[in-house]
Amino acid sequence: MKNILAGVVALLFGALLVSHVAAGRSDEQREAQDRAQIDKLMWHYTRALDTLDPDAYAAAYTPDGQFVAGSSATKGQDALKKMIADLRKRDADAEAKGEKRPVMYHMEMNSYLEFIDKDHARLQGYWQTVFAGQGPSVPVRVAAAGREVNDIVRVNGQWLIQTRDVSPKD
Repeated sequence: MKNILAGVVALLFGALLVSHVAAGRSDEQREAQDRAQIDKLMWHYTRALDTLDPDAYAAAYTPDGQFVAGSSATKGQDALKKMIADLRKRDADAEAKGEKRPVMYHMEMNSYLEFIDKDHARLQGYWQTVFAGQGPSVPVRVAAAGREVNDIVRVNGQWLIQTRDVSPKD
């Protein structure tokens, strides 16, 4: 009887251990998938900004998402679309006057992604805005650089930017 009881206890302990290890692997797999989805989100965000695509830009944010630059905050998808549409119009007006802006590239560097819980993450890093060179007489120009803090949330299974702060105080 003692041997049977010891066997049952060992079997239960083994099942518990296997269940715990499997849950850990499941969490690791989910986190790896989440990281890939957040990388993809930030790629689409950056391309939308560089191509001045208002709809794609706003789609990277939650409905109440906001872009913060210093004391200025643009909140909500409609306001975010307008922000990018205004930039696009400004560029079109300048181009109509013969003042074509060089191609613009936004880059994120030295990023650190931290999961707060399974549906909330914080992406911190540095950013840089660069204007492409226009031949040997006009080299690449760094227009701006700074630090960023992005609060990213999962909404209906999709990761979206809730807040993007490109000039955090801390």
